[in-house]
Amino acid sequence: MSDRNDKATDTPAARGYRMPAEWAPHQATWLSWPHNRDTWPGVLARAEAALALAVAALTEGETVHINVLDERHERHVAGLLAGKANLERVRLHRLPTNDAWCRDHGAIFATRPGRPAPLLALDFGYNAWGGKYPPFDLDNQVPRHMAEILGAAHLAVDMILEGGSIEVNGAGTLLTTEQCLLNPNRNPQLSRADIEQRLRDHLGVQQVLWLGDGIVGDDTDGHVDDLTRFVAEDTVLTVVEDDPGDANFQALRENRERLATMRLPDGRPLRVVELPMPGPVYRGEERLPASYANYYVGNRVVLLPVFGCPRDEEAAAVLARCFPGRRVVAIDCRDVVVGLGTLHCLTQQVPAT
Repeated sequence: MSDRNDKATDTPAARGYRMPAEWAPHQATWLSWPHNRDTWPGVLARAEAALALAVAALTEGETVHINVLDERHERHVAGLLAGKANLERVRLHRLPTNDAWCRDHGAIFATRPGRPAPLLALDFGYNAWGGKYPPFDLDNQVPRHMAEILGAAHLAVDMILEGGSIEVNGAGTLLTTEQCLLNPNRNPQLSRADIEQRLRDHLGVQQVLWLGDGIVGDDTDGHVDDLTRFVAEDTVLTVVEDDPGDANFQALRENRERLATMRLPDGRPLRVVELPMPGPVYRGEERLPASYANYYVGNRVVLLPVFGCPRDEEAAAVLARCFPGRRVVAIDCRDVVVGLGTLHCLTQQVPAT
């Protein structure tokens, strides 16, 4: 009994750490630069060009750290950013990766401002979404190196968890999906209750709210960052599909119904703002996981993936209303989404302390 109590008082949450909301002030944003041609067959250069525009917008308000493969790759990335980004706010690190999805392989940060070691880099296990895309050994080393570069405390966590599978409001509530976190290809040894407890212990949340399935084409098994995002402590944006014949219609309707029943710890219902889905985006016969919910909130901008669809402008208007103090920057992600993710998947915030 005493051993369990000792462990309970030694968790990050017990030591005062919590994961801030994405819209809280950042000291930086972190990326791993795209380089894997198997991920972006035939479109890597165009995907890089889109990401360079995203980095340029982010440097208006914060430092951007970028992992690159080696000296040659560093020169290549610096050349892409020259004349676009504020290079005084760009830090290039020769930290090789298997792929570019920093949201999922990077550290997840928790903070305790005003106390010793105010920034904690949580190093959850990463297995490339259930072992789908080996090798991933380089990616799994990234969190430790991020902590070293930042001078942050580092904690390895015995649990597979990708950053794109969770969404927090910074005030005690976390959203996730059953399709992902309960998938046996992640943590088959853990029950739902076990998973919830580890999220509470490490991210400082009080409650875990569960959605169901993700969108068609999402090879991550239903990441929440393609579905539903907090825009305030009591408010979420969630994607909806109006066409009953669309393959996403049923799952998104069921998630919308779940959100209507959810309550915050103090009993308040969630306020739900609806965000349209773009029209279907294909590469050949493969439907890609295009979603406006995969936006990223920087200090001064909100990066919105757009897909050359009639609903692009509507999505931008919704986000502008939700983030009135930030400029919405639309980034054409028709080539980026060929890699089966977009802007949120490629970025990880480093919160200010």
